[in-house]
Amino acid sequence: MDCPSEEQMIRMKLESYAQVKHLDFDIPNRKLEVYHVDDVKAIKTSIASLKLGDSLEGTTEAEPPVMEDQSKQKRILWWVLGINFGFFVIEMTTGWISSSMGLVADSLDMLADSIVYALSLFAVGGAISRKKKVAKYSGYFQMALATLGFAEVLRRFFSNTETPLFQWMIIVSIFALAGNLISLWLINKAKSQEAHMQASAIFTSNDIIVNGGVIVAGVLVYFLNSKWPDLVIGGIVFTFVMRGALRILKLSK
Repeated sequence: MDCPSEEQMIRMKLESYAQVKHLDFDIPNRKLEVYHVDDVKAIKTSIASLKLGDSLEGTTEAEPPVMEDQSKQKRILWWVLGINFGFFVIEMTTGWISSSMGLVADSLDMLADSIVYALSLFAVGGAISRKKKVAKYSGYFQMALATLGFAEVLRRFFSNTETPLFQWMIIVSIFALAGNLISLWLINKAKSQEAHMQASAIFTSNDIIVNGGVIVAGVLVYFLNSKWPDLVIGGIVFTFVMRGALRILKLSK
């Protein structure tokens, strides 16, 4: 499990199985403990269909662990969702104003995170078909945006476009970095050992790295007086966005 989307894929896949009582994800070690009744064969087959490179290590009798306070976790995830979606809007707007593909790409990366968090929050208690439909539309929407982003990067690469406003790149990315640091602080403050909280911390840490990349690109734009650093970071982040879209689409299968 290297991100929340993989966890969601498994949860949505196994949700219809009445014999599954609890799922305990170990994100860093890519392990999953399934607490269930009856035979494990159907569960194993279902997980294998996701093609995540799974293998069954063994089975044993055990009692499901005591659940942590879900309300506290949900409040934190709502805050993280709000921060991510807010900066999606801010970076998308300022990205086009400043002609920065780095900011636009980072905004879509924020949107990808927001979609996964929203699926986690809104899907609670909902019908499986509705969850999969939301994931499908969200994935295609994000894929379309990433494709348009790649096309715009190529257009600017082969045309004589203006150099992006490095001031906007640096300032907005610093604020986005601060937002992600706050998100990471909130997540770590919960001290939760549950998978979706650990995955959220990983997601947010990756966002911090992306923010730093856009800041560095802005500095290089200033010193080199060139659009190339912005296009390079934009292309790199759009690749992550496309990858995220493909992962979200897997949720709909």
